[in-house]
Amino acid sequence: MYNYPESLQSVIELLKKIPGIGFKSAQRIAFHLLKMPTQEVEKLGESISSLKTKLFFCSRCNNITDEEICPICNSSVREKEKLCIVEQPYNLYSIEKTGIYKGNYFVLLGSLSPLKGIGPDDLHLDKLDILIKENGVKEIIIATNPNVEGEATSMFLKNYLSKYPEVKITKLSVGLPIGSDIDYTDEITLLKAFEKRYEM
Repeated sequence: MYNYPESLQSVIELLKKIPGIGFKSAQRIAFHLLKMPTQEVEKLGESISSLKTKLFFCSRCNNITDEEICPICNSSVREKEKLCIVEQPYNLYSIEKTGIYKGNYFVLLGSLSPLKGIGPDDLHLDKLDILIKENGVKEIIIATNPNVEGEATSMFLKNYLSKYPEVKITKLSVGLPIGSDIDYTDEITLLKAFEKRYEM
């Protein structure tokens, strides 16, 4: 049986580790890289490297940033009394694209999942408490994904946040398909879900 040269096979195996990429997709990407000009492949390699050297999590909200505090947390025009909790930084960017929400965010960097070994201690709730107190938060919007882990996380957060009786807890509403991910929701549906959010 013929095997690809080691360097090509190595790229395919590494690409397969990316969520959503199987062998066929990894193979197509690897062969596409072979066709690209050397300079572009090198630039891609440098860009991938810089993900680990130039980017990190905001010290306040866990958003992806190239500074200690992200531009959203640093902004003087955001509505600091509103706080939207999301699972991952890319969920934040999906919401930002709608243009409807002008408050701050908190990124959990995951959702409760006993099977994956993710428990309450992994959700950075100490940082969440600091944000709530420092910003005088009056409304928290829970925008976890509408799947099993996201719903479990949402209910856990509702109970956890009950120690702030002065804070209104709301959740995104209509239109989000169960079992999906906020990142795959179109902007109009997401916009409507924000407009029709309900109190938990």
